[in-house]
Amino acid sequence: MSELVMLPTGETARRALDWVERTEERSIANHSVRTFLHGRGVAASEGLVAGQDYDAELLFLACVLHDIGTTDQADGEVRFEVDGADAAARFLTAEGIPAARTDLVWEAIALHTSPQIAERRGPITRLTRLGVLGDFGLDTIGAAERQAIEDAYPRLDVEKHLGDAVLEQALRSPAKAPRNSWPASLVRAHLDDPHNSGVSEAF
Repeated sequence: MSELVMLPTGETARRALDWVERTEERSIANHSVRTFLHGRGVAASEGLVAGQDYDAELLFLACVLHDIGTTDQADGEVRFEVDGADAAARFLTAEGIPAARTDLVWEAIALHTSPQIAERRGPITRLTRLGVLGDFGLDTIGAAERQAIEDAYPRLDVEKHLGDAVLEQALRSPAKAPRNSWPASLVRAHLDDPHNSGVSEAF
C-alpha cells in the first residue's frame, strides 16, 4: 500500500475504523478515512510534524469518527455532530483514553461543520475541519495525490448519502436541526426543493 494512504495501526485506531466500517454507509466511511488523509496532507504542506506539532493518532480518531453521528447507534436527541462527538467520547473513554485527549477529539467532531470556529482551534480540530473541506473540493493537495486517495477509498456518491443521512435525522427529529446549523440548512434546501440533496453551501 502506498505510504500516502497508510493509516495508523494502533489498537484503538483499528477498533475505531472497524466500528465505522460496520455501522456507517460505505461512502461515508470512505469519506471519513479520506478526511484523515487530506488533513494529514494539509499538515505536511504546512510543515507540521506528526508527534511534534500534532498527534497523528488523535487526528485519525477525530477524522474517522467525525460522521459517526449519522449512524443508528449514535443517533440521539441533538444535532448529529454533537451526537457523534458524544458517541466518540464514550468509545474513547471505554478504550482508556485520558479525558484531556478524548476532549480534543470531541471538540474536533462537534465543530467540524462550524466555519471560522474550527479553523481557530487547536491542530486536531483545525486539521479535521480542513480535511473535511479538502475531501469536498478545497484545494489542499495535488491532483495526483487526490486521485490516489480516491482510488484507495472511492467516493461512491458520498455527497448524496451524507446529506440524505443528516436530512433524514433532522426531518424525523427537528431538535437535530437547530437554527443556523448545517442540518437546518439541509432541511431548508429540502423544503425549497425536495429533490435537492448533498452538501449545502452552509457547510
